[in-house]
Amino acid sequence: MKKEELKLTAEWDKTFPKSEKVDHSKVTFVNRYGITLAADLYVPKNAEGRLPAIAVCGPFGAVKEQAAGLYAQTMAERGFLTVAFDPSFTGESGGNVHYMASPDINTEDFMAAVDFLSLHEKVDPDRIGIIGICGWGGMALNTAALDTRIKATVASTMYDMTRVNANGYFDAEDSEEARYQKRASVCAQRLADLQAGEYALGGGVVDPLPEDTPFFVKDYYDYYKTKRGYHPRSLNSNGGWNVIGCESFLNQPILKYSNEIRNAVLIMHGEKAHSCYFSKDAYANMTKDSKYTDNKELLIIPDAVHTDLYDGGGKNAIPFDKLTQFFTEYLK
Repeated sequence: MKKEELKLTAEWDKTFPKSEKVDHSKVTFVNRYGITLAADLYVPKNAEGRLPAIAVCGPFGAVKEQAAGLYAQTMAERGFLTVAFDPSFTGESGGNVHYMASPDINTEDFMAAVDFLSLHEKVDPDRIGIIGICGWGGMALNTAALDTRIKATVASTMYDMTRVNANGYFDAEDSEEARYQKRASVCAQRLADLQAGEYALGGGVVDPLPEDTPFFVKDYYDYYKTKRGYHPRSLNSNGGWNVIGCESFLNQPILKYSNEIRNAVLIMHGEKAHSCYFSKDAYANMTKDSKYTDNKELLIIPDAVHTDLYDGGGKNAIPFDKLTQFFTEYLK
């Protein structure tokens, strides 16, 4: 497949320190829509033979230099070959218009990462898993329901992006009238963008914070707008998605067939995260009327908030020992 020419940063520009236990390199691969994706490859040093492998992406609106890279590098330290990638239209990846998202194309991005790993000379193609963080947790479950090559899936601090777009936060806008108004607003914005000759940005995490800001917005601010997680290519750290960027999420639920997932799934979420209801409901839906429940697990992490599972939150909230145990068991 012909690749787009991407401009990839050579220097280490992650939000986390570089590990001396792994070899790091930049790689690219093409999805079935012809979009070239940029990724960071992490390989355990002195590894021999074909390795189990994991593809990592998320959070939604973040880049591979943030949480996804931290997960990927840490799991490489523990013996897995990993790749953290930027989705289509995001970060260093290709796509003619940036700051757009699509349930279909973004699911394909995960599958393209599995393609890349399956054909890598250092990977055992029968031992491949995926990790999706935040909005990419929902994408990971959708991919797991579609891609039979995946043997193990982790959804961390997940969002169902179709649900939150269609119903609003905490389902507070779950009505036909509210969805109609959203659709009408986006349709009007489409014409405004065409007349302006450019796509209007919706704005990233609010800065400065208003006095009456809800806690979950403060939680995002503490990650995306501080040294802890700020990155110049991150949508959430800066101007955000295009206003029309997530339009199709309004009509396309991504967890429709989650109860048909046969591969092992671990859904993990912070107990105090505003978003915990997404994981609880996703787990319930995934196991309802399912024949494949023995390898499914919901892990609620005490005292953790949403972004604690991005980088540990300064309290080692990410249960990497559990992840290692999970992938070791199901990628054997």
